[in-house]
Amino acid sequence: MEVLGHHIYEYKKGLRSLVLHTMRAQDYQQAKEVLERKQIEHLIYWVNERKFNVFFGKRECIEVLKSFGKQNLNDFTDEEDFILGTMLGYDRIQQCQRLLKRKRVKAKAHEPQPIALGRAS
Repeated sequence: MEVLGHHIYEYKKGLRSLVLHTMRAQDYQQAKEVLERKQIEHLIYWVNERKFNVFFGKRECIEVLKSFGKQNLNDFTDEEDFILGTMLGYDRIQQCQRLLKRKRVKAKAHEPQPIALGRAS
């Protein structure tokens, strides 16, 4: 909860427009109560039964995430992943490199594989 408090501080000071924080399941209720008490827009995605991701920040950022209609970060398209990284304040050039790499990997996975022809016996 201490790190959550620090992220809230950074958000309130304007250092971040959107925060992604992964937390233990047992901290769910307390985290939710803190964000609601401070009237901070938030969105929670469960990672598994032991942990969850909480996004919080500017209303517009949360609305963009909601518009993706996904409940799992692994389901984000390459473009949605790029948008999320940019909103979180990650380096834009690194985000561009990540997007291009993801696109190359997917393109390579869809390339037709050569068929090995054996000699007739």
